[in-house]
Amino acid sequence: MTSDWANREFPNTICLFDVDGTLTPARGVITPEMKKTLEDLRKKCVVGFVGGSDFAKQKEQLGVNAVDMFDFCFSENGLTAFRKGTKLPENSFLQYLGEERYSKLVNFCLRYIADLDIPQKRGTFVEFRQGMVNISPIGRNCSREERNNYEVFDLKHGIREKFVEALEKEFPDYSLKYSIGGQISFDVFPVGWDKTYCLRHLEGEGFTTIHFFGDKAFKGGNDWEIYNHESVTGHAIKNPEETQAVLKEIFHI
Repeated sequence: MTSDWANREFPNTICLFDVDGTLTPARGVITPEMKKTLEDLRKKCVVGFVGGSDFAKQKEQLGVNAVDMFDFCFSENGLTAFRKGTKLPENSFLQYLGEERYSKLVNFCLRYIADLDIPQKRGTFVEFRQGMVNISPIGRNCSREERNNYEVFDLKHGIREKFVEALEKEFPDYSLKYSIGGQISFDVFPVGWDKTYCLRHLEGEGFTTIHFFGDKAFKGGNDWEIYNHESVTGHAIKNPEETQAVLKEIFHI
């Protein structure tokens, strides 16, 4: 155990949280009540978050001082990471895949989306990130109402599931993983670069218990791999309110 966490009641324990739908409402901002819960939790154990979005988007939801609210901050599943406010070494999806293969992937996605028959299309269908590419059939520029309507349509018609199946068939040799998360999109990243990637940054910290809380802890969801990891105690929750309730039950805060 590192002495950095000696002031915690349980210094060998860390709680990791998905962001969207776990600490905040979907694409919403963290509530004062959740902030207080996390503040109390940091007296008990080490606290971190892990999400697929980049750090700028995570700060929009968690606050500009997010790096000070958590002991570990893992953006893009840990490809960008902070420990006690200090940035750790990064990795890159583009470096892994190469420009030529990346272009083929993006071109296929844009053609596929162009042929989709869905009620609405907006903009930003492909979003390039440090450790992945995010694909959205409706486009990430949709309004909150359009986002909610698309989620219902997608659940009924399996748009994203069929899209993923088409990509798996088209690029079997790329060693890519496809993870459906949030309401309107799915992530594409190298095998092993799901949320379990962040666990690499915890090696050597001496944690004997790693709790993870996520609302997409089902097969195909972007919390599934870390939720099921052998070194992790996973908690499948439905919303931030349930996150708080489970924390109170476990840590009596």
